[in-house]
Amino acid sequence: MPNTTPRAQLLFVTLGCAKNEVDTDRMRARLLASGFAEAADVDDADAVLVNTCSFLASATSESIEVTLDLAEEAAGGVRTKPIVMCGCVPSRYGSDLVPELPEVQAFVPVDEEDGIVGVVERVLGLEGGNACANAVLRTVEGASAYVKISDGCDRYCSFCAIPYIRGRYASRSYDEIASEVQALLEGGVREIVIIGQDTGVWGKDLGEGDTLASLLVRLGALAQPFDAWLRVLYLQPEGMTDELIAAIRDTPCVLPYIDIPIQHCNERVLHAMNRHGSAQQYAELFARLRREIPGMVLRSTAMAGFPGETEDESDELYAFIQAQELDYCSVFAYSQEDGTRAAGMDGQVSDQVKAERTQALVDLTEQLGFAATASHVGELADVIIDGVEEGPDGVELIGHAWFQAPDSDGAVHIAQGEAAVGDKVRVRLVDSFCYELVGQLVDEERGGER
Repeated sequence: MPNTTPRAQLLFVTLGCAKNEVDTDRMRARLLASGFAEAADVDDADAVLVNTCSFLASATSESIEVTLDLAEEAAGGVRTKPIVMCGCVPSRYGSDLVPELPEVQAFVPVDEEDGIVGVVERVLGLEGGNACANAVLRTVEGASAYVKISDGCDRYCSFCAIPYIRGRYASRSYDEIASEVQALLEGGVREIVIIGQDTGVWGKDLGEGDTLASLLVRLGALAQPFDAWLRVLYLQPEGMTDELIAAIRDTPCVLPYIDIPIQHCNERVLHAMNRHGSAQQYAELFARLRREIPGMVLRSTAMAGFPGETEDESDELYAFIQAQELDYCSVFAYSQEDGTRAAGMDGQVSDQVKAERTQALVDLTEQLGFAATASHVGELADVIIDGVEEGPDGVELIGHAWFQAPDSDGAVHIAQGEAAVGDKVRVRLVDSFCYELVGQLVDEERGGER
């Protein structure tokens, strides 16, 4: 009989955005295919892999703190378990980390993650195995899966370090994306969430005719037999072409849900950010999307306290978001990131003022978001079940509706009924609280709740 004993047990810890979740997923899959096993906690692990975030200074600090905490926990007083730091922090700071973090046995930047099997073998003193390096591998167990269609970014927004961390924009080929999506669908995933640093320009570095619109149409054909959803995140405003609007509207599997980060609406501030647009252009775009795509749900991102932002410009952003009645909007305080142009700009806003402006926007976006969530009460909606929890009153199903991005926009709680993770069920929405909704399963054959 073949030997099924794992070569070693590995603990995976992921920090940061969904793109990091995808990267961890792929590293995990390569390692599992090479004979390693996943550990449930530090005590069971022979090595720990931490996939880090460095988008903001606070994220970098958190990544380092978590890594040090894991190193201490893994050591139990004596350092015995290797720590491997992956992702954005090694990409951003490179060899400078080696003397600063002696607790870490290996640093793996983003562009070297495909070689993770060899790194883990080295730190554990193991001989080389079969790495399955070219396979399309994922280890997704839930109902939804993020699929990264590109990496890097060419925009060089003045506040953002991503191009320096992940490099220039590079589209993944259609064949590679389609192969991954097909495998995920066959494995039971019922929602594909398309992500990238700038999804709207997918294909610009590929052949003529390769656009996000064409990609969605082709992926929609793959998803249709599985009755699966396609959702698109991180679409910059200028990426919303006529072709793309038509593809979202006319491709049945593509949800009428768009995430368009604007950051600001004042033209002077946007120019200083090295971004394009204006309040009028954004308002016209949002109006068009709602007019041409039935049921359109809009998510955005706003930044408070960018260098030089005046009180009037801050008020303009507040008024714009209020007028647009966005369904969901994330708010961030500007962070002075080393190596970015904005870090050296005059007019840096004080931490206190940034905090006040950020909180005002958060209060507004919560008010709008709670109202948008409550507006769905009374509707029948398709819900994908993400989990089943035992509560004091019995089993509760936890899922998300088509208008809720997983891990971002709240959930639907169903107190009674039977369903499994990954099932798509019909639910009557009967109540809301904040971003959460309460639902009842509907027996469509009998026309009532169950």
